[in-house]
Amino acid sequence: MINVCMAGATGWTGKALSFGLRKDSDLKLTTAVSRSSAGKDLGEVLENSNWGVPVYADVVSALEGVNVLIDYTSHSAVKQHILQGIEHGVHGIVGTSGLTAADFADIDAAAKANGVGVVAAGNFAITAAMAQAAALLVAKYIPNWEVIDYAKATKPDVPSGTARELAERLSAVQRPNLGYPIEDIAGPKEARGADIDGTRVHSVRLPSFVVSTEVVFGLPEERMTIRFDAGSSPEPYVSGTLLAAKEVVNRVGLIRGLDTLLLG
Repeated sequence: MINVCMAGATGWTGKALSFGLRKDSDLKLTTAVSRSSAGKDLGEVLENSNWGVPVYADVVSALEGVNVLIDYTSHSAVKQHILQGIEHGVHGIVGTSGLTAADFADIDAAAKANGVGVVAAGNFAITAAMAQAAALLVAKYIPNWEVIDYAKATKPDVPSGTARELAERLSAVQRPNLGYPIEDIAGPKEARGADIDGTRVHSVRLPSFVVSTEVVFGLPEERMTIRFDAGSSPEPYVSGTLLAAKEVVNRVGLIRGLDTLLLG
């Protein structure tokens, strides 16, 4: 049995994961982190029953006897949480977006030094993982692409974790052609999007979107688009996160992308 701490257990995705963990025969939800519900039992908070899962205000207090820390908190807290877990010999799942390539390099180094694994995915939905895997395959043959990132108007981090991870991994396949040099364009350079490790990324923030990410590939006289769209519930992220929690205990160092776990 793998003992799990759920950080962000009362949040939008964390709540769905908490119920998912309760049903999984290989994983045991032992502690939770939520500052607003600290001192209570998680079952009391989520469904007015007793689960025997204490809620703590901070991650360090919740790590005793824990094998895996799943974090769905905020972009400002997740790195510290995962590093704290690593220091205590706890494997990590990064479900929160907003970390940079430099942040992940720090996490990878710490995980290797402490002999634990960390799985980080901009998106733990199975369809998002497959879309990313397909895009990485296409990028070997078509060197022209840009990424468009759609999310709700109130999302604070840009681009989304899904889009950032996709852009960084695409650029690792090969650097895309940009066409007209950005420094020489006429008009605001921001109109050509952000430079994420060489890939141009355009973030759209409007009501009605949850998370949608598309990569557009182009060649003369032909074009293709690979796109992932999330629905209005957090359910798509549950099965992928639980899969990662089971696999991470057998890994050392950082693994980026659920597709890496699914496809090897």
